[in-house]
Order: sequence, then C-alpha cells, then structure tokens
Amino acid sequence: MARSMAYQALDKISAEEISAVGVPADEAERLHVALGDIIQKHGTSGPATWREISSRMLTPELPFALHQMMYYGCYRAYASSTPPAWTPSLDDAVSTNIGRLLEKRGKEILGSGYKDPISSFSEFHKFSISDPEAYWSMIFEEMEIKFSAKASCILCESASYPGGQWLCGAVLNSASNCLNVKNGGSLDDVAIVWRDEGCDDMPLNIMTLKKLKAEVCHVANALDTLGLEKGSAIAIDMPMNPIAVIIYLAIVLAGYVVVSIADSFAPDEISTRLTISKTKAIFTQDYILRGEKELPLYSRVVDAKSPLAIVVPARATKPFKGLRDGDLSWDDFLGQVNVTEKDAYTAVEQPAEAFTNILFSSGTTGEPKAIPWTHSTPLKAAADAWSHMDIRKGDVVCWPTNLGWMMGPWLVYASLLNGSSIALFNGSPLGHGFAKFLQDAKVTMLGLVPSIVRAWKITNCTAGLDWSNIRCFSSSGEASSVDEYLWLMGRAKYKPVIEYCGGTEIGGGFVTGSMLQPQALAAFSTPAMGCHLYILGSDGKPLAEDAGGIGELALDPTMFGASTTLLNANHYDVYFKDMPIWNGKQLRRHGDEFERNKEGYYRAHGRADDTMNLGGIKVSSVELERIFNGVNCDVMETAAIGVPPSGGGPEQLVVAVVLKDQSSEKVILEKLKLEFNLALQKKLNPLFKVSSVIEVPALPRTASNKVMRRVLRREFSQSNKRAKY
Repeated sequence: MARSMAYQALDKISAEEISAVGVPADEAERLHVALGDIIQKHGTSGPATWREISSRMLTPELPFALHQMMYYGCYRAYASSTPPAWTPSLDDAVSTNIGRLLEKRGKEILGSGYKDPISSFSEFHKFSISDPEAYWSMIFEEMEIKFSAKASCILCESASYPGGQWLCGAVLNSASNCLNVKNGGSLDDVAIVWRDEGCDDMPLNIMTLKKLKAEVCHVANALDTLGLEKGSAIAIDMPMNPIAVIIYLAIVLAGYVVVSIADSFAPDEISTRLTISKTKAIFTQDYILRGEKELPLYSRVVDAKSPLAIVVPARATKPFKGLRDGDLSWDDFLGQVNVTEKDAYTAVEQPAEAFTNILFSSGTTGEPKAIPWTHSTPLKAAADAWSHMDIRKGDVVCWPTNLGWMMGPWLVYASLLNGSSIALFNGSPLGHGFAKFLQDAKVTMLGLVPSIVRAWKITNCTAGLDWSNIRCFSSSGEASSVDEYLWLMGRAKYKPVIEYCGGTEIGGGFVTGSMLQPQALAAFSTPAMGCHLYILGSDGKPLAEDAGGIGELALDPTMFGASTTLLNANHYDVYFKDMPIWNGKQLRRHGDEFERNKEGYYRAHGRADDTMNLGGIKVSSVELERIFNGVNCDVMETAAIGVPPSGGGPEQLVVAVVLKDQSSEKVILEKLKLEFNLALQKKLNPLFKVSSVIEVPALPRTASNKVMRRVLRREFSQSNKRAKY
C-alpha cells in the first residue's frame, strides 16, 4: 500500500504529532498513551493492532487526519496491498445469519471438519456452488419463502438455458411473500419508516406491515378496475417513497408487470422505455420535491406521449389540476374500488419464470437493454442481503435509490423478504437532513454509492450525529476509494463496508464481501454465494483459481436469479456468444475488467467493453456519442470513454473529439465541454457530467472500422499530455 509510506510507523508517532493534526494537547497525550498500550500488546503493525486502534482510540469526533495517520501508520510495513480495515470477531460471526445456520447445521453440511463460521466460510461458499439443490432449499427455508407449488427440482438441466433452469414447476408470488409475517414477527412490525426533506426535527413517519398490506391490496383492487389483461406492463416513474413501494408491490401482487423508469429521465428516454415494454399505463407524480422547489415530472410523462397516467400528488394537501384527458388523479383511481373489498386481495400465483418487472440497462447498441425480472429474481436479491449484508428481522435498511434502477426493487425485496424495515428519505441524500434521518430511524444497514460519501466528506454534514446503530455499510454502482471509505467507516465506529457488484441482469451481485471475512477498503472478499467467477487471461482462458491476475471477468452460467431473456435483443448473443467453454459449460459474459490478488481479494477496473458506469448507472458510449455528435458543427466525430481517476474512485466521463478544423484554437474545447454537458443533461440524464474534453487527430480503429475506445481509455489513463479542459 504505497500511500502508507508517506506516514510514520506507529511507534514513531509522538503526542505532539497527534496534536498537530487538530487534537487538543491533553487529548493527544491520552491518545498517545493508549497507542503505546496497544503497540505493547499487539505490535506496531497488522490487523490485530488496527482492530484495537479503531475500536478503542478513534471516534467520529476526532480529525480525519488522525484516522489516516493511524490507519496508514499501522499498515506501513504490511505485506499485502489489501490490508483489512475490519475483521470479524467469533462472537459477532456466530450471530450472523450464516453463522447461526452453520452453528446449527455446520457438521451436517460440511462434515466433521467443521470448526466455526469464520474458519469454514470458504468451504460453505464452495458448498453453495457444488450442491445448489441443497443450498437453495436451505436458504428458502431460512428466509421462510412460501410457494403455492414447490419446485420439482431446484436446478434442472435444459437445452434452452445455459447453466440449467431454476425452480422447475415452482409457483409463487414474490410480492405476497413480502407481505407475510417473518421469523416470529407480527403485523404490527414496522415495514416502512420515512421522512420528508426539510422536516428534520419532526417525528418519523411509520407504516406497519398490516397497514402496508392493506394499502397494497387497495391498489391491487384498483388496478383490476382498469380492465387491463393480466401480465400487462404498468410503468412507475416516481421518486422512491412509500406510495411508490405500495404501487410496485400491488402491480406484482395482482399479476401485472412493473416497468421501471428513473424519475430523472428526459421525455425521449421515458418514451423509449414505454415503447420497448409496450406499457399500458403509468404511475407518476405531479412534481418532485426538493426542499421548497417543485420539479415537474408529470409534464415529462405527457411529453413522452405516455398511455394512461395515474398521477400522485407530491403534496397530499395540494391536489394537482390540469390532467390530460383520460388520465386519473390518485384519489379518483383509488375511489374506483368498493370500500368493503379494498383491504383484501388474493395474490395471483404464477410460475417462477413469469415476469414481474422490466428494468433497463444500457448496452453497446445505444438502445437500452430491456431485462425482465421473474418471481425468482427477488429471491436472489433477498438471499444476497441475507448472506452478505446479514439483513434480518428488526433491521432498518436504507439505500438511497430509485425504482428505475435495480437497487430500488432490490431494496424492497432485500428488506421485506427478510422481515426488516425499509427506510426512505424523500429528498436529496447529500446533506445533513438525510444524515440525521439515518440517526433518527436507527438505520442498521446503509447502502450507498461512493459519490454520496464524497459529498458528505467534503461538507462534513454528518458531524455530531450518532450512527452507532449501523452494523454494516454496503456500496455498489461505482468504484470506491480507500480514503473516502476509511472516512465513512470512521463515522460509525468502524463498521465494515460490504462492497457489492453485480448488475440488473444478475438480479443482485456476483462478487461482494462478507461479515464472516476480513474486509479491505475498496475491495471484494468473495464471490457471492452460489456464484463462481473466472478472470480470463490474454489467451481467453480462465486464470488458475489460486493465481493473481487481471483480465475480463466471466461468470459461471449456473447462477440463480440471472436473466435468461431480453425483450429487445438476443440474450445468447449478448451474454454467451464467443465466450469460452470451461469444464463443459459456456461461460457468461459480464464485461468488467477485474483483478484478483494473491490474498484472494478482488478489485474492479471498469468496463472492458464500450459500456461505462456513471454515478452508478451503466450507459453505452454509443448512446452518449449520439448526443455529442450533434451538438456542434465543428465536431467531426466523438468517442466517449469512462476513465477512473488516478487516485481511485468512480469513472469520469471523458470525450475525445476529432475537429473538422484541426488548427482550431484550443479554447473551443472549453466551449464544447459546456455544450456537451447541457445536451447530455437535457436529452439523457441530468445527473451525468462530462469531466474532460480532449482533442485527438483521429479515433483509433480496428481493421473493420470499429472505434477502439479501450485504446483511448488506456492512453488517457496513463498519460495526461493532451490539452484538457
């Protein structure tokens, strides 16, 4: 860890140096004495020393510079590039979901060699791959999943499905499972806790499971009054608030299919998704509230030429006027149901492979891929949460997201299928209001994208807040940085960050962390349960499992919950065509470059193909270039690439441009950056931002004239000699 060399070893740090980073002199002396005691007992370096420092010495109130001094000083002479920032104790490990299962059935599952959950975790992971029938049957039992007809076999061989067909013959309703009492709970348990932005000192709003069930049934009954055929697609384009969750569950409960649309999308992007999914109706909101601001949403849906829209008022006290002919207000929609029958509904039980949700993930063709989720997919999402984030009854789970992205449905299922509460904040997650909500709601598992953490660290908006209820963090969507996540852990007295990487087409993650393994910053400690990963070498063949290396990631096709079809593309061509055969199976393409080091940790190195990740959202280069190429007549062509910053962190959008007049003054690049950003935010997503514009004489191409964006990405990452604005 090269950064450590800039810091002194722990035994060289004086009280005066501790004071110099902003600690009062008397407190610095006390900390120096405590540090000496720890060094005497545990040595000057290593995980045991860091565990004592982080638990006994460091608090959120102390300057972050001191946290850095201690962390980097502790690991200054450490041999590994991935030193653990958190290590599990045996007491904590046996209390986890997996720990309790292994303590009860470890010898039955793993044989007489079973010792304890920490020592046996890797063997349990191997069991999840080698015996999927036994593993998934056990997990469904632990999660109390109810089937109206059980599967004839958990995994069946099938010529139609690479890797096999899951839950053959099983019938269930995943939304109905969310509304069932779990693990000895009751209908009075809190299902959703929320707060609106600007109401920081107001009491929290809560909804019990009983109330949630009644509201979902009411909406399901109202849906049936619309006269739509079962299986019809119904879109949701709303902020993620309690009403959006109710609508989502009601659509699935009643046997329809949710179409997920992010509330940040422009009309063209909304229209594209409505057309691909053949949407019959859409739920939206009149406005999105940001403090006192009202950002129009319904008008964007109208501009997208949507079918029937049901419009929810952003403010309950301010009904929306000016509906398009044929559209319905929320009150009129609900009012179509007979009062005597509104709170009860018989769930539409369906085969496990029936569609429940259509989500979208950008591909390399420019048109977003339409990825159907089935009734099996929620079980994968919730099982990941059960296994890796250790979500259980009594937990309060928060992950600022939207139903338009996979983490929105993931949050619903990960929480409710595990008997925990969903925590929702109706507003921006970047300020003090959201941070205080986490404290007041007593959130136990907080999911994030790194850009949120970066904003908090810059503004220090978490100062003075008590996050001691947090048992773990999780992070997805972007590459994280060591310093920012060291800061984050320090806000909750060094609870672990479970890094989580997967995709919409996976229904969850394929590589992640675990509460039963040491967790290193900005690194993954294990493939997800039930998942087998391969890193392809330069010859296209998987590297040896115990070898370090970097290359394109490939997945074993035998992966529960993963997609088997696309609405608007050939699934086989997208995920399997031209992939290597290994151990008799054709591997599944993912597209990220990954590194596995000698200690067994994984790190992500961005997209290996022409799709990038901006702010946690996958987007294709073609999709971006289609916008950039029409912005300015001086531009001949463009190439959009995602480049990770030199210090680590999320990809930044860099646009390489070929200008018609190669002798143009360089000031034009500054102008182009502004024009690109305006067009990008208006036509695609207001959250996207161009970081840099570079001029190149020509775009590198293959013999078949395909742009080699990977060459540009590599060159720009290695050198910054070109003019940059």
